[in-house]
Amino acid sequence: MNFRPLAVPLLLVACSLIVNADQAKKPKITMEQARATASAEAPGTIKSAELEKEHGKLVYSFDIATAEGIREIQVDANSGEIVSNEMESAADEAKEAAHEKKQGKSHKKSENVTSTQNPK
Repeated sequence: MNFRPLAVPLLLVACSLIVNADQAKKPKITMEQARATASAEAPGTIKSAELEKEHGKLVYSFDIATAEGIREIQVDANSGEIVSNEMESAADEAKEAAHEKKQGKSHKKSENVTSTQNPK
């Protein structure tokens, strides 16, 4: 059986899948857009920010120091919607750092950016 006539179409399909998979890893919104969304949700000082994959979704994660304590806000990197808004204790932060160290990731980078928006 001669598979040569199928080679070009199969190659095109394979290339298309690779391109689509690569595009799925790229966020549709910027870190700055996500930061504005997170700051509006929890005004305060952004202590750290990162782009990560959580539960199969690409999200921007922000640790924000508020009057009530540290809030972790996650913004969907494709839709721009808030997918998580939780208070984070020191124990939670330490547990997360240990988990990331185990996976070979460095802990969240600090940005120390103060929100210019007023608290709600």
